Amino acid sequence: MQSADAKGKLFTKLAKEIIVSAKAGADPAGNSRLRMAIDAAKKQSMPRETLERAIKKGSGQLDDGAHFETVLYEGYAPHQVPVIVECLTDNKNRTAPNMRVLFRKGTLGTSGSVSWDFNHVGAIEATPPSKDADAEEAAIEAGAQDVSPGEEGQYRFTTETTDLDAVTKALSALGWKVDSSQLEWVAKNPVKLEGAAREEVEVFLEAIDNDDDVQRLYVGLL
Repeated sequence: MQSADAKGKLFTKLAKEIIVSAKAGADPAGNSRLRMAIDAAKKQSMPRETLERAIKKGSGQLDDGAHFETVLYEGYAPHQVPVIVECLTDNKNRTAPNMRVLFRKGTLGTSGSVSWDFNHVGAIEATPPSKDADAEEAAIEAGAQDVSPGEEGQYRFTTETTDLDAVTKALSALGWKVDSSQLEWVAKNPVKLEGAAREEVEVFLEAIDNDDDVQRLYVGLL
């Protein structure tokens, strides 16, 4: 069972994703990113009032003066493990110093210093409509670049960043249940670590992930 503090942090991240997603429209039927964000929030039992308030804030129906923007920070964890940190923040003057402190045991780089070693892709996790469904055929029909088996019977479809929404809708139209759909950074040359070295990196990453402004972490670690 999650602690109240951990649950609160999770709700904060989920709410910020809803807020940013709702900028493109408050109707989830026409906004797949918002639909995915709402589904993720419901799976974690986010209170309905909190969810609806986040949608209103993002779509401009409720102006409380807070405007979130996405900011990327690039660098290396200990042992030269490449890291991209995606933040959603309403105050970059708070977030930037926090990142410098969190990267003290690693290296905080400049824009482009690490992202060149990652592929920026659309990533869709989806469950087939039946056991006989052909994932490769679905990928071709939907316009995905690639597909690979995931966990618990799911499949992972990758797309060009510009095709994510179209492929998501196409898979749904083919009867696939889309469980998540988002842009991701995937490391080209992940580092393999074991033992104490891996534990050191995991502690480093956990500290970053616990920062309130951090939304997602992309790590080149096997």
